[in-house]
Amino acid sequence: MRLRCSASFGVPAAGAAAAGAAAFSLAGVLLLSALRLPGQSLPITAKPAAAAKPASSEAKTWNQPRTPDGQPDLQGVWTNSTLTPLERPAQFAGKEFLTEQEAADYVKRTLQQVNSDRRDGGTQVDVNRSYNEFWRDRGNDVVPDRRTSLIVDPPDGRVPPLTPQARRRVDATRAWMEEHATDGPEGRALTERCIAWTTAGPPMLPGPYNNDTQIVQGPGYVVILSEMIHDARVIPLDGRPHAGPQIREWMGDSRGHWEGNTLVVDTTNFSSEYSFRGSDANLHLIERFTRVSPDVIQYEFTVDDPTAFTKPWTARIPFNKTNERVYEYACHEGNYALMDILAGARAAEKKK
Repeated sequence: MRLRCSASFGVPAAGAAAAGAAAFSLAGVLLLSALRLPGQSLPITAKPAAAAKPASSEAKTWNQPRTPDGQPDLQGVWTNSTLTPLERPAQFAGKEFLTEQEAADYVKRTLQQVNSDRRDGGTQVDVNRSYNEFWRDRGNDVVPDRRTSLIVDPPDGRVPPLTPQARRRVDATRAWMEEHATDGPEGRALTERCIAWTTAGPPMLPGPYNNDTQIVQGPGYVVILSEMIHDARVIPLDGRPHAGPQIREWMGDSRGHWEGNTLVVDTTNFSSEYSFRGSDANLHLIERFTRVSPDVIQYEFTVDDPTAFTKPWTARIPFNKTNERVYEYACHEGNYALMDILAGARAAEKKK
């Protein structure tokens, strides 16, 4: 059985997941209540007048913490769960921000639409829901400024069109898949094979579950660990050049540096088999991590791939601090889906 993980609220699905129920971590449950409250209440006091004094400007000032070696401190576990879609839905065309009421209506409507506990639509629809809401980690609100898309550039909030060259490549790949997708494991999606997942990045996009990311820093390095597929990117900060063009990696070759309090990660050398929204091996990705408060990192990425997209594009996503752990995503343990897909295809061939 091929399990599909649908995108939440217009965010394109990263792909079909072949992992069974055992592959899920508990984070999807724990993160339902992960976001911190915006502050602690004042202690009860016998002197109301003293408690009513306005806070000083110094008390409101937040200073960027530093690691022992002087780096801006981004360490901790963060979640990027949100209901805001990557691209602006057609219903909000020309509208960059929602009103408070529009946002509330949108949240209510979309949560109803993607509710995995629904049992309408027939057997196949029910199978495609794959898991119930107990395991989901969709978030329960849009981004704080109520933008209608995570994409902030171009202004229309949409991924730019593919170049003619990229469109031909995508069409050829789709045609090949229709004919040969079950010839062998190499024809299956990277997500089914537990190799790569867009939520793990780069770039890192929210998905229906496992949206935790842990950042660890040490002298000369930053490590970004994603709960999805439990991939870890070890990013050097020492100014070394990228690997030679003949070296290609699933997650690309990342190099980092600091621009003030912002960690800038430059990634190239992606495998030709990795494609993000139609990108090719020329994908150049620039990510920016800026801690803007004790509980929020502003994450921004820019996709620059002139042979795939007609122009660069940028998205912005808040990462919110959570006290939860990052659990192992055991993608292949107890997973019979890939074997069953291919075995089913061979059985179907014998019937012809």
